[in-house]
Amino acid sequence: MRAAKRDEFVDWVVELMQCIGPVTSRRMFGGHGLFLDGLMFAIIIDKELYLKADDQTRQAFIDLGLGPFTYLRQGKPCSLSYYQAPEELLESVEQMRDWANQAYAVALRSRR
Repeated sequence: MRAAKRDEFVDWVVELMQCIGPVTSRRMFGGHGLFLDGLMFAIIIDKELYLKADDQTRQAFIDLGLGPFTYLRQGKPCSLSYYQAPEELLESVEQMRDWANQAYAVALRSRR
């Protein structure tokens, strides 16, 4: 039995996100979902991090020129409520903490 191939980028992001709690990753839909306390608040697709956003947080992404994760469904573009994370998050625990906590708060709000 072969061990699952590790994804170093996913491992790095999960390690960085430990600043907000015991974040874990799970393979799904050709990428990885990132979870805290059973709630998915981020996804990684093709070595790109996307954070969950809603009406309270979306504008911060848009202001930085960051767009939503989009895929084709039956030949038509479909976007999710996950927006591309600023690159600086991968270099700063403080910024990762702020943005990841906001994404987790969105997951908590959307659970209701």
